[in-house]
Amino acid sequence: MSTTPDRKIIDIINEKKAAGVKTSVSLEYFPPRTDTGVKNLHDRMERMKGALSPLFTDMTWGAGGSTADLSLDLALHMQKTGHISNLHMTCTNLGDEVDPKKAIHEALQAALDGGIRNIVALRGDPPAGEEEWKVTEGGFACALDLVKYMRESFGDQFGISVAGYPEGHPNAISEVADPSTLTDAEKGRCSTLDGKTFCCLDADYKKEMDYLKEKVDAGSDLIITQMFFDVEVFKTFVKDCRTWGINCPVVPGLMCINAYAGFAKMAKFCKSRVPKDLQEKMDSIKDDSVAVKEFGIEYGTTVCTDLIDSGLIEVLHFYTLNLEKVVYGVTDNLGFSEGALAMVNEKDAASMVAKGSAWARVGDEVTCAQGKGIVEDLKSDGAAVIVIKKEGKDDVKVTVAKGDYKKVF
Repeated sequence: MSTTPDRKIIDIINEKKAAGVKTSVSLEYFPPRTDTGVKNLHDRMERMKGALSPLFTDMTWGAGGSTADLSLDLALHMQKTGHISNLHMTCTNLGDEVDPKKAIHEALQAALDGGIRNIVALRGDPPAGEEEWKVTEGGFACALDLVKYMRESFGDQFGISVAGYPEGHPNAISEVADPSTLTDAEKGRCSTLDGKTFCCLDADYKKEMDYLKEKVDAGSDLIITQMFFDVEVFKTFVKDCRTWGINCPVVPGLMCINAYAGFAKMAKFCKSRVPKDLQEKMDSIKDDSVAVKEFGIEYGTTVCTDLIDSGLIEVLHFYTLNLEKVVYGVTDNLGFSEGALAMVNEKDAASMVAKGSAWARVGDEVTCAQGKGIVEDLKSDGAAVIVIKKEGKDDVKVTVAKGDYKKVF
């Protein structure tokens, strides 16, 4: 059990770089919904720490602050059991009738007192039933505010990571009516979803990069990117960072492909660029869960090899989805682990449902009085526009009030 404070991630990266270590691995988990899930996650984190010796380990913070207490508890558990704990924290209220800045300060102080020395400063996703993120009265408006507050209130006691978006933040990505008008740079990061083209246009991308520069200049040590499937997009992003004078490490966030539904949902939610060959392959095996995981290992290995060969990275950051098979398959192939895949135990996969995820997002399957369907849109009051599919009949679109529909798992 750890009795000393963690080191800062940036110091470890710099130390390994000086020692000639080219690439390391880091892992990310989310808080499970049940006590059984938490216990199983404890076991998984211990197994994966032993197999991979991750440079650091992230614990996410639920949308709207929905998992604040559990996220902190799990991050402290990681610190006590030998991980370099990197706790996500968002600009959200941590409870009803609570001063948001006071709540954030207390959470940061608790992390500090528990030996945690690394924080990922994020704006965060909207809370349950809401599609748009809104500033909590008296709280922080953006991740930049949180970075500034941490440096003003805690000095250099924390290492701070911030998010980077190689394709642009989803809120900065818009539908393109005429793709022929796109510039070469825009074509390189645009995506096609349901026959429509989406892109973070050059003017918006510039705003994104200017804002990222502000976050780094305010005291951030490194950038962890949102998931991507096209390595060229990441390479361009890193080069753009250097052009903007952003010289800190840029850590690629890698979503492991574990299931077709999860792949499709996240690609749509993030408006991610999916290479044509990847989409075609996933479509061809979507009904074979074993083949999807096997391909997830193959594709993940290809992506990671390309990233390592680029010479642009120090760390490969795996979004584990609280599972281990695909991660182990990739790390075995790359030589970061040996024989880990043969020891996989995912019998507890059903317990790895995220706390705070009972509410639905666009693209999720839900049930309501009218039947089972897919959420097409969410209103500001939490009502959902649901497309009900009727076998042999035309789809039916209904609007259902918040609380009258339930997410299907």
